[in-house]
Amino acid sequence: MLGADTAELLRAVLDEVCASISPCETGIRAHVASKILEAAIGGEKTPERLKQIGRKALCEAPTMWR
Repeated sequence: MLGADTAELLRAVLDEVCASISPCETGIRAHVASKILEAAIGGEKTPERLKQIGRKALCEAPTMWR
């Protein structure tokens, strides 16, 4: 389980990465969140690296969600 500090970091990273998309784009946001969470569970904790992973996931989100 992730601690409160890590959860706060992941939320902040997700919000920053998804700032350019509409809040209604829940599928894209969920996709990005899952990739960021997967990285964090795998041991990645640096904000810059998590942002890179999130931005990559945003670019790779299925076009049907856009």
